[in-house]
Amino acid sequence: MAAAAAVIPPSGLEDGVSRARGEGAGEAVVERGPGAAYHMFVVMEDLVEKLKLLRYEEELLRKSNLKPPSRHYFALPTNPGEQFYMFCTLAAWLINKTGHPFEQPQEYDDPNATISNILSELRSFGRTADFPPSKLKSGYGEHVCYVLDCLAEEALKYIGFTWKRPSYPVEELEEETVPEDDAELTLSKVDEEFVEEETDNEENFIDLNVLKAQTYHLDTNESAKQEDILESTTDAAEWSLEVERVLPQLKVTIRTDNKDWRIHVDQMHQHKSGIESALKETKGFLDKLHNEISRTLEKIGSREKYINNQLEHLVQEYRGAQAQLSEARERYQQGNGGVTERTRVLSEVTEELEKVKQEMEEKGSSMTDGTPLVKIKQSLTKLKQETVQMDIRIGVVEHTLLQSKLKEKCNMTRDMHAAVTPESAIGFY
Repeated sequence: MAAAAAVIPPSGLEDGVSRARGEGAGEAVVERGPGAAYHMFVVMEDLVEKLKLLRYEEELLRKSNLKPPSRHYFALPTNPGEQFYMFCTLAAWLINKTGHPFEQPQEYDDPNATISNILSELRSFGRTADFPPSKLKSGYGEHVCYVLDCLAEEALKYIGFTWKRPSYPVEELEEETVPEDDAELTLSKVDEEFVEEETDNEENFIDLNVLKAQTYHLDTNESAKQEDILESTTDAAEWSLEVERVLPQLKVTIRTDNKDWRIHVDQMHQHKSGIESALKETKGFLDKLHNEISRTLEKIGSREKYINNQLEHLVQEYRGAQAQLSEARERYQQGNGGVTERTRVLSEVTEELEKVKQEMEEKGSSMTDGTPLVKIKQSLTKLKQETVQMDIRIGVVEHTLLQSKLKEKCNMTRDMHAAVTPESAIGFY
C-alpha cells in the first residue's frame, strides 16, 4: 500500500506538531516557518489515510448515513455547525476504537461538555493539549486536525497496525529507439536521393562511383607528379558549361522539421547572441541613464531639504492658519445650527402672528359692518308688525268668545224662564 506507506509516522507527526505549537507552558514557542500555515493540510491528508486504514467508511459513514469528508475538510471553513458535528462524531468513534467507552454525541448536547470529554480522553493517552477548548468549537483548523490525528494514531496502535516499508514494483527497462532525424544526412540517403533523381531525369545521369574513381585517379596522378608544375589542360568555357549543366543535380535539399531540437538550439544561440549584442549597446545607455537619474534625485533631495528649511516658518504659519480655519469652521457649524433653530422658531411665531392678525381683521370687519344692525332693525319691525297682528287676532278671539258666552247665558236665562212659567200656569188653572 504505497499511499499508506507514504504517510508520516506517528512519532514524526507528533514531533512536528509540537515543534510548530510548542510543548508545555514553560517552554518557549519555536518560531513558525513560512510553511507552517499549510502544515494542517498535510496533517489532514494523513488523517484521511489513517481513517481509511481504520475502515471508517464501512463502520461509521454507512451506518450513520454521513458523507465522506474531503482531503481538506477540517482544514478549510465551509459550514462550522456541520464540521463541529462531524468532528465530535469522528472523535467519539476513534475513542471507541481505542478501547475506551465513549458515548456518541447528539445534536443538542452541550458543546463545551463534549469538547472537555474529548480533551480528557486525549490527555489520558499521554497527549498534550495546550490550547484553549474554544479552538475546537469552530470545527476546523490546526487544533481540530491535531486532535483527530492523535486519536487515529492511538486507534492504529490499539489494533496493532505497524508501518512497513513501501514495496515498489519492478519495472522492465525498455530499449530506447532513437528515431531517425531528417536533418542528418547520411551516404545511404544521398544515394537514395540520387536514385530517385535517376528515375525522374534519365537524361541527366551522374554516376557517383565513376566520379569517385576519377577523383581518386586524379589524386594519385597529382601525388605522383608533385615535382611537376600543375597546369590545367581543360578549356575554361567547357568547364563553365559543364558546371552549369551539373550544378542543379549537385544540390542536396534537406527537409527541416520545426520541432527538431537542433533547430531550437540554433535559435536559442542566435537569440542569445542577439541579446548579448543588444545588451552591450544598451548597457552603456542604461548606465548613463541610471547615473543621470541618480544625480537628478540627489539634486531634488537637496533642493527639497533647502526649500523645507527656508519655508519652515511659513509651514508653521500655514499649520496655525489651518488650525484656526478648522476652529472657525466648527464655530460656523455651531452658529449655523443655532441660526437654523432660530429660523424655525421665527417661522412658527410668524405663523401664529398671521393667525392672530386674521382673527383681528375678522373681528374688526364684523364690528364696523352695519349689515347686522340693519337686519336686527328689520327683524324688530317685523316682530312689531306680527305683534300688532297677534293683538288684533287676540281681540277678535276675545270678542268672539265674549259673544259666545253672552249668547250662552241668554239661552240659559230663557230656558230658566221657560221652565218657571208652565208651573205657575198649572197652579192658576
